[in-house]
Amino acid sequence: MKLLPAKGLYAITDCENLTTELLINKTEQILRSGAVMLQYRNKYDDFAIRESQARELKILCDKYYVPFIINDDFELASAINADGVHLGKEDHSCEQARDSFGQQMIIGISCYNDIGRAMAAENTGASYIAFGAFFPTNTKHNTVKAGPELIQKAKQRLKLPVVAIGGITPENGKLLIDAGADFLAVVGGIYGPADPAQVMQSYITLFNN
Repeated sequence: MKLLPAKGLYAITDCENLTTELLINKTEQILRSGAVMLQYRNKYDDFAIRESQARELKILCDKYYVPFIINDDFELASAINADGVHLGKEDHSCEQARDSFGQQMIIGISCYNDIGRAMAAENTGASYIAFGAFFPTNTKHNTVKAGPELIQKAKQRLKLPVVAIGGITPENGKLLIDAGADFLAVVGGIYGPADPAQVMQSYITLFNN
């Protein structure tokens, strides 16, 4: 089981717009270029396809020693021995995840723009919290709006690492890092370009600076 990194680019898969072959190829470029975590998010295909994709992605994550996180699906996370799960408001609870997977599992909680939910997540054993969307995004519909001040407030009140998500680009990401974000979670910004490696360097530079 891999440990949660200190900071960096958190890649989230784009399974809606890519074939499996493209998904795997682009993910390897993204991991090779410096992503520090990968979340597999696929709410569109049946279990057999998701398990097959997840196993291939897990092999890549092991190769680059990057934690592999499964979005919501306890059964899939258990089947492939994932390093963590990420849970939203309608998913399982953090307590259920801890009971199912133990203390070593990385557990992320989506907190949207709700500092109260973030505080509850810390109290129930979460490994990190995620806020967003900070900017307009085409990846997920019906998002709530979060501002950089929410990250600042969370860093003052909580000890958990903070993930920022939602429309993050190399141009606006620095604003969120300056506010205290430990991770920038990106989907389309890295899976959309034909050459993910090139744009990845622009994201990585934000953390190096």
